[in-house]
Amino acid sequence: MDRMLYVAMSGAKQNMQAQAINTNNLANVNTTGFRADLVDAESRQLYGPGHASRVNSIIDDTSTDFTHGTIATTGRNLDIAINGKGWFVVQTQNGQEAITRNGNFKISPEGLLVNNQNLLVMGESGPISIPQAQKVEINGNGTVSVVPVGEPATSVVVLDRLKLVNPDNRDIIKGKDGLVRLKQEGELTSDASISIVSGALENSNVNAIEAMVNMIELQRQFEMQIKLMRKAEQNDEQTSQMLKLN
Repeated sequence: MDRMLYVAMSGAKQNMQAQAINTNNLANVNTTGFRADLVDAESRQLYGPGHASRVNSIIDDTSTDFTHGTIATTGRNLDIAINGKGWFVVQTQNGQEAITRNGNFKISPEGLLVNNQNLLVMGESGPISIPQAQKVEINGNGTVSVVPVGEPATSVVVLDRLKLVNPDNRDIIKGKDGLVRLKQEGELTSDASISIVSGALENSNVNAIEAMVNMIELQRQFEMQIKLMRKAEQNDEQTSQMLKLN
């Protein structure tokens, strides 16, 4: 295969993957607590029989931007944002723990605290059961409390504390479901220093303007790669014609 064609094809493939990831980021610009995906690419020499002239094979991978999003006030008691570093812990459908920055919580028909994906929100003692109450509050250190029905406002009953954790970013990875997990098997340990903001949600960390600009740049790069592929094809045709004349 012509070297120019090979390089152009590798570049076009990388651009297509980058565009798909960028489009997904843009689609989640309004998703609470969303973390943008990044594309990692590098050029490598391709070795093996028949590949002596082939270079710049693109090896693609993805990583995650774990920077914080801005906090927006909602005024809703069960909307919770983490102030700075830290994560909420939820229980997935298979019973495993995962972490998220999405603090859009609600009470399920079974009386359990869940997020907007209906995943159980974990407390330090396990899933948090909310009894019938006239008021539910989550204070700045993550303590969940209620005022029972028929009791005065001063009759506050503490139920549990949200399980708030802060693993190193190097030890975690985001899955296709948007949830974050430990790369290696292990236990998520509570961190008492993490604080939260009640009546607020964390916005996505995707910058819509930057994502739009990136989309245009990737499209232009892709078009350039296609032009190179067509040029390589034209060069091959001209070379074949010259050989026929000889």
